[in-house]
Amino acid sequence: MVISYNPGYQSVLKDLKQSTRQRFISLEFDYPEAQKEAEIVSHEGDIDMETALRLVSLAEKIRNIREHGLTEGASTRLLIYAAQMIRRGIPVHEACRSAICLPLTDDAKLQETLNDLIEDIF
Repeated sequence: MVISYNPGYQSVLKDLKQSTRQRFISLEFDYPEAQKEAEIVSHEGDIDMETALRLVSLAEKIRNIREHGLTEGASTRLLIYAAQMIRRGIPVHEACRSAICLPLTDDAKLQETLNDLIEDIF
């Protein structure tokens, strides 16, 4: 049997009981290293490697500000969504804003910060 569980992601009411957690082994996952993540984004988003590397660079910067108001960092999934939008002809800044910035926060100040990061990288 395999279960998937993201500790700290669910509310306290949905947390696994300690006795249940002890019945399973745990594997800890983190984001892939930048080059590998860019390969994933490039392949899944069908975009060039240079753009994929820039998206990953953006994600790394966003992940570094998680402690400053964001509850989640930019996932590889969001990078792939942005890549797919770019591939379909959506301008890069608009794609990053729609696929990465807006899903992460409703806070205007944080959105401004994320938009500044997008401008810096692209």
